[in-house]
Amino acid sequence: MPTRESDCIRLAALDDAQGIARLSAQLGYPAEPVQVERHLSRLLPDPDHVIFVAESQGGSLSFSGWAHVFLSRRLFMEPFAELGGIVVDETFRRLGIGAALLTRAEAWAAGEACTLFRIRSNALRTASHAFYERMGYTASKSQRIYDKKLFG
Repeated sequence: MPTRESDCIRLAALDDAQGIARLSAQLGYPAEPVQVERHLSRLLPDPDHVIFVAESQGGSLSFSGWAHVFLSRRLFMEPFAELGGIVVDETFRRLGIGAALLTRAEAWAAGEACTLFRIRSNALRTASHAFYERMGYTASKSQRIYDKKLFG
């Protein structure tokens, strides 16, 4: 059974697309590896984005999680870091991998001179809410998100 001490957190690479796609489906956002590779090719060179992946050793190296964080720039406030997504493979949960990924993301944000790290979480993801609270986050507001498909 993998433990936090045997985890390796590293920067994502293009060849991580398959693992990221597999875990994105567990998060509820299915994506084909080719789609993820296309997004990675755009985000990896962007200095306002960083993607970390976790590998756990349990006999062999296994892709166990990922986290995406980006700088959010607004007209009316200082830039802050925002979690774009985080997921740990269901077979590796509750082993400290999510905490290690989030801690690495926070360190990156601090290195970018951010004084705020924001996480948006679906109201239905109560297990995630408990995790974020254990990590020192507090709920600051409730909001609705409005989407509109654009064509053309």
